[in-house]
Amino acid sequence: MSRVTEIRYVGYGVTDLEAEKTYYGEVFGLETVPSSDGMAWFKTPGNDEHHVVRLRANDENRVDVIALAADSRADVDALHAKVEAAGCKIVSTPHDLATPGGGYGFRFFSPDGLQLEISAEVARGDKRDLTRWEGVPVKISHIVLHSPDHHAAVKFFTDVLGFKISDWLGDFMCFLRCNSAHHRIAILPGPACLNHVAYDMLSVDDMMRGIHRLKVKGTDIGWGPGRHTAGNNTFSYFVTPNGFVTEYTSELEEVDFETHEHKVHVPAPMVMDQWGIGTGGPQTLPHPHPNPGLFVAVEA
Repeated sequence: MSRVTEIRYVGYGVTDLEAEKTYYGEVFGLETVPSSDGMAWFKTPGNDEHHVVRLRANDENRVDVIALAADSRADVDALHAKVEAAGCKIVSTPHDLATPGGGYGFRFFSPDGLQLEISAEVARGDKRDLTRWEGVPVKISHIVLHSPDHHAAVKFFTDVLGFKISDWLGDFMCFLRCNSAHHRIAILPGPACLNHVAYDMLSVDDMMRGIHRLKVKGTDIGWGPGRHTAGNNTFSYFVTPNGFVTEYTSELEEVDFETHEHKVHVPAPMVMDQWGIGTGGPQTLPHPHPNPGLFVAVEA
């Protein structure tokens, strides 16, 4: 069955482009991808995904696109048919992409109005073996979204895009997998928007070293360090200059994509954070608000 198999990148429009570029390139630990389109593209050093962040100047801060991967052109075509049959508004039909790395893909609006892209055959970038204590990201780990009807959003991601449920936190947070990682997408109630984007670190030590680098460069931790229960991954959250939440994480649980059976975790302080030692908390991070420009396409 054709399905989404990975996360590619997130594209943002930001009011302070230079500050956001500095954050990702000099503070957070990403590397610049050359381009001639007037936008800033970044990749992780530890993975060959061509790029993971795209930034452009805009008069308000917004998420422009969340790009996902399929395995082949045939899968892209099949997913386009499924998305269209589900009643989603199509932004562009499958075509050869002009963005850095090329590839073949299409864009559409989720039922909540966020622009998504599904692509295949994007060129691979350079990568290198990371060493312990570098404290830089390996790859995008997962993305958490808010939805005004989170149960319907879960059904869309499972029935249409091919994700499977890995766990629930109560009945309000669902963790979804598209490969052996415990979750690549998670969904919470709330206005249609991005909650955060998490990046895998090589180890807990690398997460802690990354926290140190951000602190030295003037970005304090918003919540963490800690360890979640669903997925058993460590976490630390930071806010970018333009108000988006990023996360360093490590040791995310690996599961069997086909056979893993989900559990329901009862919400409690030591479930949200098994260590219970971190500073801050979810309440200290930016409160969710509707993503500006829902159902408004951005071509880039």
